[in-house]
Amino acid sequence: MLKLAALSVFYGGIHALRGIDMEVPEGKIITLIGANGAGKSTMLNAIVGLVKPASGTITWDGEDITRNDPRDIVSGGLVLIPEGRHVFPNLTVDENLTLGAYARTDKAEIKKDRERCFVFFPRLKERIRQHAGTLSGGEQQMLAVARGLMSSPRILMLDEPSLGLAPLVSKMIFDIIREINKNGTTILLVEQNARAALEISDYAYVLETGEITAQNIGAVLLKDDKIRKAYLGEGQ
Repeated sequence: MLKLAALSVFYGGIHALRGIDMEVPEGKIITLIGANGAGKSTMLNAIVGLVKPASGTITWDGEDITRNDPRDIVSGGLVLIPEGRHVFPNLTVDENLTLGAYARTDKAEIKKDRERCFVFFPRLKERIRQHAGTLSGGEQQMLAVARGLMSSPRILMLDEPSLGLAPLVSKMIFDIIREINKNGTTILLVEQNARAALEISDYAYVLETGEITAQNIGAVLLKDDKIRKAYLGEGQ
């Protein structure tokens, strides 16, 4: 479905990604873990065309999209929910959701997707006329995910969705990510909460200073002593 081959990216003079090989199969939850500055967000930005690679290729359904315009990439079904939520604070919940579907013309399906968002996030329906800037951090993250779903993604990429959230809210977000996947959307998840991310992932990659240093089934990495010590706070 999505494949990165020998991907190399420079970001602000820093060699941020060094020959990355990675695959995101259809229907799976793929997780990328790593410390701050490892290059995780750079990888997502490269996939959606916000950062142009120095070398290597990004292939989507057999098509090379390495140099494609971000608008075409999103229209093709690759949608990124960036770190920090980035909702439109002066617009209502309803208006934020409408903007998520700005590139679509299939009105009947847009209506269905809106209702599906309210199934995932009933709290948003309660706050449909409320300005996004007045929502709590957890509610803003719900809105960011729902707005992404309004683009009708085939792959939904999430950058640190649990960042800054209370543990109970964070758990709810991970539960919803799992449900979104069960409903047919492939997930590429970047997350510093390694335990929670690995628990829901089908397969995971570990990124350190721009290089993939480990990869395996999520449950296997959870039992790896090096991973447990470095990312789960165990064995210190």
